[in-house]
Amino acid sequence: MSGERRLPDGLRPETLAVRSALPPSQHGENSEALFLTTAYVQPDAETSARKFSNSEDFTYSRTSNPTVRSLEARLAALEGTEAAIATSTGMSAILLLGMGVLKAGDHVVCSRSVFGSTINLFAKEFAKFGVETTFVSQTDLTEWRAAIRPTTKLLFAETPTNPLTEVCDIRALADIAHGAGAILAVDNTYSTPALQRPAEMGADIVMHSATKYMDGQGRVMAGALCGPNSLIRDVFGPILRTVGMTLAPFNAWVVLKGLETLALRMKAQSEQALAVARWLEAQPEVDHVYYPSLASHPQHELAMRQQSGQGGAVLSFDLRADTPEAARAAAFHVIDSTRVLSIATNLGDTKSIITHPATTSHGRLTEVQRQAAGIGQGLIRLAVGLEHVDDITDDLLRGLSTLTIR
Repeated sequence: MSGERRLPDGLRPETLAVRSALPPSQHGENSEALFLTTAYVQPDAETSARKFSNSEDFTYSRTSNPTVRSLEARLAALEGTEAAIATSTGMSAILLLGMGVLKAGDHVVCSRSVFGSTINLFAKEFAKFGVETTFVSQTDLTEWRAAIRPTTKLLFAETPTNPLTEVCDIRALADIAHGAGAILAVDNTYSTPALQRPAEMGADIVMHSATKYMDGQGRVMAGALCGPNSLIRDVFGPILRTVGMTLAPFNAWVVLKGLETLALRMKAQSEQALAVARWLEAQPEVDHVYYPSLASHPQHELAMRQQSGQGGAVLSFDLRADTPEAARAAAFHVIDSTRVLSIATNLGDTKSIITHPATTSHGRLTEVQRQAAGIGQGLIRLAVGLEHVDDITDDLLRGLSTLTIR
């Protein structure tokens, strides 16, 4: 579009979340356009040949699409990285990461507290191709250092973790990775760039399940990797064009719109989650509450430094019980007694979601893996939404007040 205005340097994240995108079309639309097309008509064969040799040009939507490109530009701006690449899901983003930086004989060091599917991807799927993974404590830097080998190419951490909200020291892990000639990738799904920007603390790659808070209303699936051009465009770009883990334009448009309210939602939902966490700590049926903004959280001070003083919108809590069987029965009772909360496995929605991690998000792990990750049968995860906080606590009380220990 002629007369295009460039954004000035130094804009704040809230502004970038609304304004970063490709320039509008010749029609001058104010809301980013949704381009639903598989192919792009070229004026002649010579132009077609030239564009197909340049990955930046639009030729076929498996390789590039204006709506997806706008989302990538916005994500990169928010994370403070040179570039971003969008994928069909968060898990496909981790798959793309592995395909880009790992080969047979390589070694990965990964937190044992990450999302269950992430553990399976590294422990089972990558292992099929000769990549070995060592799982270590999320918070013990000594274990991370001890796990390093000459073949270590990647350190992978999720912070805070799902579902125990354990927080790792991003800057310290970056130093360990770089000292070993490896790269650090950080899953920033929980905090989002509204609260935390891992690249500023030394992370080489920032990974997202944009399905969660970036969409914000539980509508579409999406994932992304953010980082330098040397990895995003030169390494991951050609792989994505070949294997086709491409984000659909409609999904990209939904996430693009979701990002515009990200900072407002994360602030409001973090405040709600803290209120619920404090309430849960006072309930006699609750043994422990896991939430970074609580002073009782082991990494509270670190979390507040890394996450802009906010805890995020996800918390978990253990119920008091004498046996695993009793703990599971109690957890199911509390969950089944709710009438307002959604019983589902997603998070990041404006609707509060409650789930039992041991039988859902971590259900495919072995009992040994679950115990190593701290996932007990009495653990309940709550992703706090935007309902009135008293309605959320009243809904939890329906089950808590009718447990036999009261």
